[in-house]
Amino acid sequence: MSNKKRNFARFGVATKGVVYLLIGSLTALAAFNLGGQKANSGNVLDFISRQVFGQVLLGAIAAGLIGYVFWRWYQAFTSFEQESSASKAVVKRIAYFGSGLFYGLLAISAIKRVIGAGSDGKSIVASLLSSAYATTLLIVIGVIVLIKSLYEFYKAYSGKFREHVDESDLKEKAKKMVINVGKIGHTARGIVSGIMAYLFFRAAYQGSKSDVGKVDVFNFLQDTFGQTIMGIIAVGLIVYGVFMLITSKYSSLNVN
Repeated sequence: MSNKKRNFARFGVATKGVVYLLIGSLTALAAFNLGGQKANSGNVLDFISRQVFGQVLLGAIAAGLIGYVFWRWYQAFTSFEQESSASKAVVKRIAYFGSGLFYGLLAISAIKRVIGAGSDGKSIVASLLSSAYATTLLIVIGVIVLIKSLYEFYKAYSGKFREHVDESDLKEKAKKMVINVGKIGHTARGIVSGIMAYLFFRAAYQGSKSDVGKVDVFNFLQDTFGQTIMGIIAVGLIVYGVFMLITSKYSSLNVN
């Protein structure tokens, strides 16, 4: 990958970090009665648009998200010769492509806000759930999100997330900080994905046709465990955002 492309990918990874920082920060503020709101990616874009130079900031976020899509799809379509099996390579390609697709849709949503077209109103998933196959779709999404949750926990406690950070130039204290930040951040993300999977399965069982998002997860955390626990998980997402910023600076962004 050329330096220009690598820097574009770094910008994309950093932008994802900023999105998670804002999701976590807004939700944590709400949890501890300091303002804010339970947030998801769409809420974050709305929040940015209301700030001074909001349209400029949204444009930067959109460009960064496109950079992240570029990196994920670069990974998806680059050979995985180092993988031990073809099936593992295929799974990675699908995961990278899916991640790029999600952030691509978020980039489009940001661009629509910049040009004054407004938000999408209804997500693609929400639109699909209005079909006769809603229950099957909910179960399929639930399974995918559950697998994602388990993989986040695996990355957190196997230390696999360290593969994304070049620690060679880091001092011992900084290295320990990166390890702690990565573990906390991926754990929080695993918890959020796990609860989201449960909510998709519950919706399928109840015959609901409603989409499930991070705000629903935060509502569940608040109703079941209280605001403090919701706030702690939100802080964990802030930490994940910090880890993404670290990754953007210290990763070689190799395809692995």
